[in-house]
Amino acid sequence: MINEQIRDKEVRVIGENGEMVGVMSVKDAMKLAREAELDLVKISPNAKPPVCKIVDYGKYRYEQARKEKEAKKKQKIVEIKEVRLSPNIETNDLNTKISAARKFLEKGNKVKITLRFRGREMAHMASTKHILDDFAEQLADCSVIEKPAKVEGRSMSLILAEKK
Repeated sequence: MINEQIRDKEVRVIGENGEMVGVMSVKDAMKLAREAELDLVKISPNAKPPVCKIVDYGKYRYEQARKEKEAKKKQKIVEIKEVRLSPNIETNDLNTKISAARKFLEKGNKVKITLRFRGREMAHMASTKHILDDFAEQLADCSVIEKPAKVEGRSMSLILAEKK
């Protein structure tokens, strides 16, 4: 809220150079802002009394937008990469999948290991859980199990995250 939009009786005012002016009525604060040819901007509406600052509103908005953009730039988006396996996978194929998962983890992504069942394989779901356990055990040095193995329809999956 700026200038006439502020409806409070009293506000705590911060001057244009960042110094504390004190608690005063909105009319007096507006008068100070007009004398400095600047705007009165409500910065902290939830405080008792609300905090207002005398600043150039256009410049203030620009600074806020810049801070938000900078914060967005520093965020790391974690992706979930998926590695699909079948119950009758051979050792060398499994090692290849493990090395791919290790690369994903080193880049900071999470890895979802999915064991997919087709046809008659559905009858032997319980006996093939050891494949997921072995996979997680092989990657135990660089990862931690975030979500344990769980059956979801025709597949069983577990999620690994990078070890901190």
